Amino acid sequence: MLRSLFTSLFVRILIALAPVAAVFVWVPRQAILSHWIISALALIAWTALHASLFAQSIRRSLLRLEAAVTGIQHVQQTAQPLAYEAIRVGFSDFEDLAYDIAQSSNQVRHLLDESSDGRRRLEAMIDSMQDAVVAVDQAGRIRWANKRTERLVPGASVGRAVRVGYALVQTVRDPEVLECVRAVLERRVVDERRTTSLVPGRIFEAAAAPMPGGGAVLVLHDITRIEQVERTQRDFVANVSHELRTPLTSIAGYVETLLDHEDGLSRQAREFLSTIHKNATRMGRLTEDLLVMTRVESSDHKLNPEPTCADALVRDAVQAMRGLAQDDGATLEIGETTSSLVMSDNDSMIQVLSNLIENGIKYGKTHGDGASRVIVSAAEAQDHAGNSNGMVEFRVRDFGPGIASEHLDRIFERFYRVDKARSRASGGTGLGLAIARHVVQMHGGSIRAESQLNSGSTFIFTLPKAYPAS
Repeated sequence: MLRSLFTSLFVRILIALAPVAAVFVWVPRQAILSHWIISALALIAWTALHASLFAQSIRRSLLRLEAAVTGIQHVQQTAQPLAYEAIRVGFSDFEDLAYDIAQSSNQVRHLLDESSDGRRRLEAMIDSMQDAVVAVDQAGRIRWANKRTERLVPGASVGRAVRVGYALVQTVRDPEVLECVRAVLERRVVDERRTTSLVPGRIFEAAAAPMPGGGAVLVLHDITRIEQVERTQRDFVANVSHELRTPLTSIAGYVETLLDHEDGLSRQAREFLSTIHKNATRMGRLTEDLLVMTRVESSDHKLNPEPTCADALVRDAVQAMRGLAQDDGATLEIGETTSSLVMSDNDSMIQVLSNLIENGIKYGKTHGDGASRVIVSAAEAQDHAGNSNGMVEFRVRDFGPGIASEHLDRIFERFYRVDKARSRASGGTGLGLAIARHVVQMHGGSIRAESQLNSGSTFIFTLPKAYPAS
C-alpha cells in the first residue's frame, strides 16, 4: 500500500512540472518575461489542480488503508478466539487419547500379570501331580514336562533330564507310549494304552489327547499298586469260590439224595431240606459266577475268536437254554437271524447269550408268576444312513414289566440289582450282566439295554464281522 502511494506522488509531481519545463523549452524568454504574471498564475493554477487531485488520491488510498486495517483487526478479533478454541479442543482430545492409552496399558499389564500368575500356578499344580505329564508339538517334539516325568526318564538321577525341543523318542523309548502319541497326532482323537516296559517292574496307563493349538498332551499314570490290589482281590475271590464249590456241591448232592427218599420224611423235614437245597444251589451258582468274573477280568485271560456264523451262535444258545425255559414254563423263540460271520470265542459268547436269555426268563414274566416269552435274533448293524457298519447286532427281547430309565446305565455293574427282593427270590447273583459286558468288550463290541415300563426289555450287543480270506 505505501509503495503504491509513493509511486502515485512521484507521477503527480512529474505531471505538474512537465508544463513548466515545456514553457521554458519552447516559449521564448522575452515572452515569458513580458507575460510573467500570466505564466505564474497559470503555473499556480496547474499546481493547485494537481495538488487537489493528489490530495483526493491520497484520501482514497488512506480510506482503503483504513478499511484494510479495520478488516485485519476484525479478522484478528474473530480468528483469535477460534484459534484458541481449536488449540484448547485439540489439547483436550490429546488428553483424552493419552488417558485412554494409559488405561489400556494398565489393563494389558494387569492381564499379563494375571496370565503369568495363572501360568505359574498351573505349572506348580502340574509339577505336584503324581502322574507324568508331557506336551509335544505336531512334529512330536517336547514342549514342556513336569518334574514327575523327569524322575521317570532313565538316567535322570545322573542329571540327564527331559530336554525341551527334542523329539519325544529321544526321551521315551517305550513303543506303546510312542504309538499312543502318534495315533493322537495323526487322527486327532483320544488314545489310551497300557504298558509294562516303560519302567521295569511297573505298569503304566498312557492316555494322550489332542491340544487345540496342535500337538498332544500325554499323561502316564502308574497303576502298579492298583493292579496288585486287583490281582490280590481276584486271587482271593477265586480261591474262596473254588474252596466253597466243593462243599456246596456235596451239600446239594446229599440234600437231593434225601429228597429222593422223602417217603420217610415229615413235611417239616421236606421243607427244611428244600430250603437247604435251594440256598446251596444259589451259593453254588454265585461261586461259579465269581470264578467266571475273576477269569474274564484277569489280564491273563485270553480269548480265541474265530469266524463263526451268527445264526449258529443263536441256535446253540437257545438249545442250551431250552431246558430251563421248559422248567419255568417260558416260551423261547428264534427271531430273524443272519448267516454273516462274526469273530467270536464260541464258549464265551454262548455264555453271554445264555445269561441274557436266563434274565429274560426270570424277569420277563408278563403278570407276576405268569409265563415269560423271550425272542433271540441277529441282524447286520447299520449306521444312520442305512449302510452296514461292519458289525452284527444280537438282540434278546422279553415282554415283561420293563426297567426304569434311571437303572439302564447301571445294570451292567457288578452286584447291581433293580429289584433286590425279586432278585433274591429268583436266585440271581447280580453278576450275569457284568460278565456279559466284559466278554463283549473283549471281543471289540458293545452292549446296551433298551426298555420301557410295562413294555418289556431288549438287551443288544454287537460283534465285529469276520470276512473270509480272499
